[in-house]
Amino acid sequence: MSMRDRLFLAGAALLALTGAAGPKLGRPAPPEVVRRMDITVAADGTGLPAGSGSVAEGRATFAAKCEACHGPAGSGGLADRLTGGMGSLTSAKPVRTVASYWPYAPTLSDYIRRAMPLTAPQSLEDKEVYGLVAYLLSIDHIVSPDARLDGPTLAGIAMPNRDGFVSLESQNFDGNVERAGEKK
Repeated sequence: MSMRDRLFLAGAALLALTGAAGPKLGRPAPPEVVRRMDITVAADGTGLPAGSGSVAEGRATFAAKCEACHGPAGSGGLADRLTGGMGSLTSAKPVRTVASYWPYAPTLSDYIRRAMPLTAPQSLEDKEVYGLVAYLLSIDHIVSPDARLDGPTLAGIAMPNRDGFVSLESQNFDGNVERAGEKK
């Protein structure tokens, strides 16, 4: 046993014998803080916020807060291209965009709400997020140019690549790897 291992074991034994309770760093998060941080949206739309946004509103928000990085109409710039690329995923040079790659519209909303703009994540209002999703989806004709999206309409959108992902897990997989190989 190395000297380092011996010192580690001696330190662990000393802590156990003295009943030391740890460094006491941090404090429990108040429920309001947890609520503000719990903004996850599921693929089926569970967790989408109240509100709505139109293609026209999204176009204005995109011009003001997104175009500098993503280019006109999401065609690409300093940051990734967001539009186009339909049917390219099986080609030698796939173009991964919202329309060509993203499987679920509600999770697109979740990503934009959580991570954009890059310089100020989580700063967009819910109506701006809905508008941005409406605008981006309208560019590739997934929604109409006069669409207004809210939680129920967003959850009802079938993205072009929804069936493009293959699960490596059995339909009956419950997350327990010990049971994964058992026959039911």
